[in-house]
Amino acid sequence: MTPTDDALIAAIRGGDERALAHLYRLHWPMVSHFVLQNSGSEDDAQDVYQEGVMVFYEKVRNGSLELSCQIKTYLYAVCRRLWLKRLTSKSRFGVRLLDDEEHGPYLNTGAEEDVLAAEEQDRRFATMSDALNSLGEPCKSLLEGFYLLDKSMQDLTAEFGYTNADNAKNQKYKCLVRLKKLFFIHYKEEPI
Repeated sequence: MTPTDDALIAAIRGGDERALAHLYRLHWPMVSHFVLQNSGSEDDAQDVYQEGVMVFYEKVRNGSLELSCQIKTYLYAVCRRLWLKRLTSKSRFGVRLLDDEEHGPYLNTGAEEDVLAAEEQDRRFATMSDALNSLGEPCKSLLEGFYLLDKSMQDLTAEFGYTNADNAKNQKYKCLVRLKKLFFIHYKEEPI
């Protein structure tokens, strides 16, 4: 990493929106060129780059980013992986990407694992959302009220008409067990 990369990461970690905007502008041409060179449009390049920057941003913000290369190389590897995945899903044939000679040697950055982890997390969130939607009422509203809206058990007791908070807690527990079962049924069915 360069001193500039360290400063950029520190600024992003501190919530500086200008640093994120600077990062976005700084490496956009590289990713745009790559996607356009490999059967993509300007819109495709923007989608892939935005997704790649979000992977980087989330890793920086949650403190799990371990860079062994420059930010530029990391973003290139992430975006390359994302674009390859999109191309592969559009085609039933294998896809080979044209990499600039400048970036070819830097493809082993650990970015692929980060992309896979982000995709897996997205898959879990989507599966949990599906499970929650198929849970039915009043369980869905009860769990959303407690876990997502931070309502107290007393508020939920009054809202759902339970006789006391212990009954509401008991019902919440039963709903949570059902949600867990639904999650794992859906989660196992989906291909990895």
